[in-house]
Amino acid sequence: MDPVIIVGAGPVGLTLALLLARQDVPSVVLDEGPGKDEPRPARTVVLREDTAALLERLTGVPLDEHGVRWAGWRSLRRKQVMTEIVFAEDDPAAPLHIAQHVLTNALRAALAGEPLAEVVADSRLDALEQDRSGVAAHTRGPKAAWWRGSHLVGCEGARSTVRKLQDIRFPGRTAVERYAVAALRTELPWEGQALLHRTPPWRSSEPSAGEVTARPLPDGAWRLDWLLPPGKDLVTPEMLLTRVRETLTGWTGEAAPVYDLLDTGVHTVHHRLARRWRAGRVFLAGDAAHLLGAFGTQGLDEGLRDADNLAWKLAAVWHHGPHEALLDSYQTERRAVIAARLRAADQALPVLRGGGGLRHIVPGAARGHDALFTDGHLGRGALGAPGTYAGSPLAPGRLAAEIAVDTPPGAPVADVRVTADDGSFVRLRDRLDRGALLVVLVAPGTGVWDRKHWMSAGVMPRLAAAVSALPHPAELLVAEGYPGAPAHSVLLVRPDGHLVTALNGVRPADLYAAAEATLGGGPEAERSGPSGPSGPSGPSGEEERPEAERSGAGRGGADTAPTEARSGVR
Repeated sequence: MDPVIIVGAGPVGLTLALLLARQDVPSVVLDEGPGKDEPRPARTVVLREDTAALLERLTGVPLDEHGVRWAGWRSLRRKQVMTEIVFAEDDPAAPLHIAQHVLTNALRAALAGEPLAEVVADSRLDALEQDRSGVAAHTRGPKAAWWRGSHLVGCEGARSTVRKLQDIRFPGRTAVERYAVAALRTELPWEGQALLHRTPPWRSSEPSAGEVTARPLPDGAWRLDWLLPPGKDLVTPEMLLTRVRETLTGWTGEAAPVYDLLDTGVHTVHHRLARRWRAGRVFLAGDAAHLLGAFGTQGLDEGLRDADNLAWKLAAVWHHGPHEALLDSYQTERRAVIAARLRAADQALPVLRGGGGLRHIVPGAARGHDALFTDGHLGRGALGAPGTYAGSPLAPGRLAAEIAVDTPPGAPVADVRVTADDGSFVRLRDRLDRGALLVVLVAPGTGVWDRKHWMSAGVMPRLAAAVSALPHPAELLVAEGYPGAPAHSVLLVRPDGHLVTALNGVRPADLYAAAEATLGGGPEAERSGPSGPSGPSGPSGEEERPEAERSGAGRGGADTAPTEARSGVR
């Protein structure tokens, strides 16, 4: 079978390639650039707990050594401290701040040793065709060629060629916010802590421009972002240097603070959401599918979650054959999460930026507003917390033996210690992203006994038999405990780490039904679903597809697809 074609070699595209390789699916990554990222200290990303852990699993690189875990978070309004949070040294909830080129280089290095993935530099997509058996992509440049794949995923950013070739609308708001950005090396009073300062005293006469954020980087460096007033006024070097000097003076109290300017830039936040994330065998992910970023929210975080959600579904189809309901669920789940995030940000914008008639949404004014800013920057609440898939079409119906635990169905599972099949103790997250379902038995006391002593005792033989009979490969794990779960309960976890259900004891019929639902339903559901590779228009039915797309053909039609396209991985 042909490899999956990934267009774009940014963090999302490279992560998707590694996730597919981890699940024994070959891919070819079409990289428009020269195959390496130029260092840009002012271009950084903040990773939340789950996305940082995902990247560390895939690259094998301890990212803490290349970025900075925030020691704390502090927000000020004028001279008043509004919020101060201190993170313990090993607190996984502390956001990780890292330069994007460092992250991309770590992903490239991991892919360089991966035989199932091929990265092709200097290859810009300019044509795309699909039929019922696969996709063909043409690239121009020094390595112009046709590439043949089973599916194609556009991960090439906001100006996505894939999205344009599929004629997918990308509505939303342009230039929601603009920031002047500087990376510099200096000493600040809040070592290792991120800071949000609203209406600083030295800019009290310009409230529309009175917000600055400081985030620590390695080696004593910081990234500073100044919110710019609405409009498209040019950010001149002189203006930026003035901002640097007055900000550092205001924070340190020194008339001429010492600093070393490393890099500058302007960051513009857009809020956009593609109408469709799937067109037959073609998918969108990352910035090609959505743009967000107001109030410290991180678009890359969501792009990495896109890749994690899509990879195991593509792998299941690649290995076990077509299943339209499973592929359709990618758009349904991920688009709903991003839409909710954008709605929350759009509701908060008039309140937090001092205009509109929506102040009743956030009672308590200053402190209520500060809580929203904190949520966005720390990855909490409606603005920043990882999304759940409670309303997913993959969620099983009500099961007779279902019980409630501290993790709601559809939410990411807690990272507890488990015993693996070989008897070793590992973290639950270490078993994710391998394409298998995870079945976790909560059995207090098993941690003190060798696995061979209890594998053939109690409920284990019956549970092992039930797991082996599931309609998809599954791994049986045992945990001493799980938050809110009683002894002998059984948890079913998706390959991307989201809880399917928790059952009261070993219930083979319920476990099988839940696993079948997680794969999009049984054969009957598949027969009653859409025919052909296009699938439905999406959860809201917002946009009808052109006839050519509904028939499985991309631009140019199925009849014009080249017959000798390269398959990519050799």
